[in-house]
Amino acid sequence: MKKIKVDGKVVELDGDEMTRIIWDFIKNKLILPYLDIDLVYYDLSIQSRDETDDQITIDAAHAIQEHGVGVKCATITPDEERVEEFGLKQMWRSPNGTIRNILGGTVFREPILCTNVPRLVPGWEKSIVIGRHAFGDQYRATDFVVEGAGRLTMTFTPQDGGEPVEREVFQFTDGGVAMGMYNLDESIRGFGRACMNYALGRKWPLYLSTKNTILKAYDGRFKDLFEEVFEAEFKEAFEAAGIWYEHRLIDDMVAQAIKNEGGFVWACKNYDGDVQSDVVAQGFGSLGLMSSVLMTPDGDTIEAEAAHGTVTRHYRQHQAGNETSTNPIASIFAWTRGLAHRGKLDGNGALTDFAATLEKVCVETVEAGHMTKDLALLVGGDQKFLTTNQFLDKLDEGLRNAMESGAKACAI
Repeated sequence: MKKIKVDGKVVELDGDEMTRIIWDFIKNKLILPYLDIDLVYYDLSIQSRDETDDQITIDAAHAIQEHGVGVKCATITPDEERVEEFGLKQMWRSPNGTIRNILGGTVFREPILCTNVPRLVPGWEKSIVIGRHAFGDQYRATDFVVEGAGRLTMTFTPQDGGEPVEREVFQFTDGGVAMGMYNLDESIRGFGRACMNYALGRKWPLYLSTKNTILKAYDGRFKDLFEEVFEAEFKEAFEAAGIWYEHRLIDDMVAQAIKNEGGFVWACKNYDGDVQSDVVAQGFGSLGLMSSVLMTPDGDTIEAEAAHGTVTRHYRQHQAGNETSTNPIASIFAWTRGLAHRGKLDGNGALTDFAATLEKVCVETVEAGHMTKDLALLVGGDQKFLTTNQFLDKLDEGLRNAMESGAKACAI
């Protein structure tokens, strides 16, 4: 079978633990046999990041900016235990956070629906897309431990030499913790545009959730700028499409989301999106069935990744020589969403069709009763499950058959 020629480059970001092993299988069995593609490779394993003082993460983000498409394997974000486990120089920041802060934009997370996987929230009939602001807030904050009594202040010094603005935050009588965080008007407006464009593309309503009743200036700025962008740039298009934009308090929005049937885009601030995307994924069945795409406001650059972690518990079993049953679908969708965007940028219909075919094979394989343990437990009853390798082999077989059928149809 002739390989599909891919003109543009794709930046590949390798990762850690069990997902790294699965990632290698996906690349060598499900991608490279079918595509003539130039992958720009960066090893973002925790060891590589430590050796380069995390410079490799920064370099990878700039490469994505240059080429327009990145696909990323799940990576370890170290805590105290991981620092000790790997003998790290320091507790490096989340590579996802670093990449998001360089690229900007919005992370869109959407469940991958399989008809035979029951939903923990049975009322959700349609997808819920979480649009997570990918810049600033807690993920770029400065935080520290306060060692004793003292006065905590926050000062802004204008670059034009104007009078500094100082605010007293708290008068500590004993030890505690403190944090300062920020965001930018330009980034918030870009977040709004990305979400509104996405909602228009899906013809779904858009909701922004904040806690502006408490954070009147901070969250109030998100509310005001979204409204400004909507009124100036999107109101007429939304009305023509029969959809709407609304701001909701985060607590009200959470309650409404549970009662809703789905079919909407939910714009969340950075931390809220981190949390709510996992809630939505689990509500639809599994974190292993969730796509995640970081998109810049202009829609030209994306980075696709799995929405879950490195599956450490399964990796420990693998290290011990035991078989695992690890769900690779979210990692496969990282590849397919990236390849589909490459196809869109290059005007390469064969590539976008390939990406769609691989996604279809994943869903149809599960719906045919072939699945990993996490999904089998959700299906319940006497549903059998496959090991990681058995499931990947099943996908390999399904993709091979689908591509051969497509090639024969074209020949006819």
